Amino acid sequence: MKHLIITSIFSLYFLFLSAACDEQKTKNEQEIPENKFPPVETQNPNTDYTPAFVGQTRISGVKTITPYEAKVISTEFDSPWAVVFLPDGRLVITEKGGSLRIATTDGSVSGKIYGFPEVDDRNQGGLLDVAPAPDFTTSRLLYFTFAERTPKGSLTAVGKGRLSDDETNIENFQIIYRAIPYFDNSMHFGSRIVFDKSGNIFITTGERSSLETRYNAQKLETAHGKVIHITPEGKAVPGNPFINKAGALPEIYSYGHRNPQGLDIHPVTGELWLSEMGPRGGDELNLIEAGKDYGWPTITYGIEYNGNTIGDGITQKEGMEQPVYYWDPVLSPSGMVFYNSTVIPEWENNLFIGGLSSRHIARIVIENGKVVGEERLLADEGERFRDVESGSDGALYAVTDSGKLYRIAKTNSNKLLMFSKKSYKYKQHG
Repeated sequence: MKHLIITSIFSLYFLFLSAACDEQKTKNEQEIPENKFPPVETQNPNTDYTPAFVGQTRISGVKTITPYEAKVISTEFDSPWAVVFLPDGRLVITEKGGSLRIATTDGSVSGKIYGFPEVDDRNQGGLLDVAPAPDFTTSRLLYFTFAERTPKGSLTAVGKGRLSDDETNIENFQIIYRAIPYFDNSMHFGSRIVFDKSGNIFITTGERSSLETRYNAQKLETAHGKVIHITPEGKAVPGNPFINKAGALPEIYSYGHRNPQGLDIHPVTGELWLSEMGPRGGDELNLIEAGKDYGWPTITYGIEYNGNTIGDGITQKEGMEQPVYYWDPVLSPSGMVFYNSTVIPEWENNLFIGGLSSRHIARIVIENGKVVGEERLLADEGERFRDVESGSDGALYAVTDSGKLYRIAKTNSNKLLMFSKKSYKYKQHG
């Protein structure tokens, strides 16, 4: 009998403890709900194509829990195209017309810096991307891509020059690479630059947006529609996949791209990721591997702007890579960056892509090479976001076609503030 009473007491104790734990768990779950939501895209797609695998498009939405604030810190830029950090923590920003500006993270902006050859700034051309040399602190060298215009036509060119000591001009500018052939239009230059861990350079090029040049993306004797891998002197990197292939340009790293304007290296895995514009539907996010064919224009999840299918209207073909993710309707992806900070923990190693016609910044959550979540940031601003950069201060910086520079950073306030033209805050969830 005594044993039965003791057993009953312990049973009641553990029942109470279990109930308390369940109550606490329920309370915690209410405070921090599972961060999964319906897909952010709700419009009808332009096509009826079927994804190759689950999660290739319209993945579950996610929402940032950490409170953050977005502020316009400058409106002084003329058609900015790229924003990148210098080693001293300042920002260097290109302007399509052929000038460079330097800005601080509080929004102070230098005068225009010149010293470039004449650029073709019609439509999608101009002075485009910029990247400081790995040894910038001592060399003061900056690398650029731009649309070069000549009597033979235009192309994507890569050049370098030294930022003068007084920071008023670019000295001794020289062109180190040209993505041949020339073609007489002003579209699809691609044009992002990323340095690899060895100090060599990845460059993206477009296929020039013409039926005449479209299939150059599949031809290894042209530099249209490619990822190019060159040394700081503009030569093919030893070990490139086509360096010993007869008739192929030795600088080609991957091919079958339409108009890739986003490129970055994952800060943990070292993988090279690329975003590219599709036609009507079919914008892509690709994981780039040496020697691979990414399909344009043979396979695509998009259609012609007039509604016709492209080529045979197929989305898969043996020997051609599938996009890790695609958008339909389009994101119009431009510059992109991996968030390389722990200041906003849930953003760590997430990918942020500037959207042009979509007018927002896409936050893409990637796990094991797959997209597992998507969020739209700053969608209420109505801006065409041209480029995004991650700062050592844990903030994101973005430039827009209208000339604005945004700072997007964690806020210490948990209060919901009113929206304004220059700043807004999101309240903390939970």
